[in-house]
Amino acid sequence: MSSTSPAVSGLPEPSNQRIAIRLAAPAERAVKGGHPWVFADGIQQQNRAGSAGDIAVIFDRKGRFLAVGLYDPDSPIRVRVLHHGSPAKIDGQWFAHRLAEAAERRASLEAAGTNGYRLVHGENDGFPALIVDKYGLTYVIKLYSAAWLPHLRSVLQALTGQEQPERVVLRISRGMSRDPSQLYGLSDGMVLQGPPLQGPVHFLENGLRFESDVLLGQKTGFFLDQRDNRAEVEKLAAGRNVLNVFSYTGGFSLYAARGGALEVTSLDASKPAQAAAQRNFALNQGNAAVAAAVHQLLTGDAFELMNQLAEEGARFQMVIIDPPSFAKKKSEIDRAIASYRRLVRLGIDLLQRGGTLVMASCSSRVDADTFFDLIHTEARACGRPIQEIKRTSHALDHPITFPEGRYLKCLFGRVP
Repeated sequence: MSSTSPAVSGLPEPSNQRIAIRLAAPAERAVKGGHPWVFADGIQQQNRAGSAGDIAVIFDRKGRFLAVGLYDPDSPIRVRVLHHGSPAKIDGQWFAHRLAEAAERRASLEAAGTNGYRLVHGENDGFPALIVDKYGLTYVIKLYSAAWLPHLRSVLQALTGQEQPERVVLRISRGMSRDPSQLYGLSDGMVLQGPPLQGPVHFLENGLRFESDVLLGQKTGFFLDQRDNRAEVEKLAAGRNVLNVFSYTGGFSLYAARGGALEVTSLDASKPAQAAAQRNFALNQGNAAVAAAVHQLLTGDAFELMNQLAEEGARFQMVIIDPPSFAKKKSEIDRAIASYRRLVRLGIDLLQRGGTLVMASCSSRVDADTFFDLIHTEARACGRPIQEIKRTSHALDHPITFPEGRYLKCLFGRVP
């Protein structure tokens, strides 16, 4: 393994002092139920002030152990729970054990021709506010809380010891990046360990070759959570003319092409993403179906271009709509629902009779029932009620263990 960034050695050591916390009744019930978050207003008593990353030991009102987690004084989520039920020593060995459990849950993916997937899915794998995405031999750690900084060295050692990556890249959330003075010299896109990286890395997903810009791309460079939905599109695409809206780097488009689509149109506002989609198609020209498919690009605002296509009389036999999260906070929910409704109508307008609509949402603030109901409501209002083919949720490498973690949902339906 190549050298480690000097910034890693400059990180603080975890404190030996523990914070003892007792909870108010509602927070106590939540933690007893396995919830991974303790909010500031749920803390009834605390023995001392704490710094980011201090170990917090949580007790019930009678002084009995409940859980242990990472303290974050600057977040409304004051403690991110690592372990419930019985006392545990949180150290490098503990992180290595949890990481091994996460890897075991994903062992079947490699055999299916996939070496790009989420290895650690935050709270749902026992690493709250931390994810690890794997792209071949390049691994990306993304942090959403400064509470991980004193423990990052231990996580990195556990990861390199178990997985033996060629390199490990660090991505930092926007919230953390706002105050670089608190990052101990770390920065978004930094290579923590391994050789420098120039340009995207390549990986396999169900036998298809993709690139990912792990340094600058959205999330960690690719939307790994849609792998199963892309595979469903492949099953339904044979002989079809397909429109992929919010196509990003062309994941759904490429699967549709391998599935036998005759023409695929990728629509996205980002020119760099469109260029990456072209490169992804080029990477797979050895596949006869991909090589035979006509791939076209449309660059611009999705709502405007879909409306323009409809007015021009364009029609498709499959329309895939996978928009970004429209509701990142509670105040945006109504606007998000209105946007989803508009997209459903536009998608149906662009579908030929008997065509297939694929509609996805990645917003946790719009629950699945609301999302699926609005699709059916808008379809009926258009006079074309949807006949459901399938509903899907989270994939194997994106497990869900608490309600707020559930965000992804997708409907496949035939539109008469």
